[in-house]
Amino acid sequence: MSSYNDEIIAEFRANDGKVGGPFAGGTLLLLTSKGAKSGKDHTTPMMYQADGGRWLVFASYAGAPKHPAWYHNIVANPDAVAEFGAAGGGVERIPVRAVVIEGAERDRLFAEQVARNPGFGDYQDKTSRVIPVVALERRAD
Repeated sequence: MSSYNDEIIAEFRANDGKVGGPFAGGTLLLLTSKGAKSGKDHTTPMMYQADGGRWLVFASYAGAPKHPAWYHNIVANPDAVAEFGAAGGGVERIPVRAVVIEGAERDRLFAEQVARNPGFGDYQDKTSRVIPVVALERRAD
């Protein structure tokens, strides 16, 4: 993990899910998934959008030509943990299952994300791959 991500993770956990810098004021979660090859836990900060009882995350990787590592991890091991700033302070950890959204639903949800955050449209324009949309759904464990 990069020291940049380590700093964001530490700030998130120390400040009830709030961070400064490019994520200031944004909706941010921490996703901890098992490595596809290593099986080790990896935590990644990312923007999300609430969608009913689930949370949507976008494997943009800033428009890089390949999917981010966290995406490969959740495809191999869909059970993960998401951390959010809790309303009463602190950080809430929620067990989730990652579900890759495809087809027309993916296209609609990605278009909604671009309308909220136009930078995601720029990311899509930079790459030939289709940026995956992943729903994080609460697990009952």
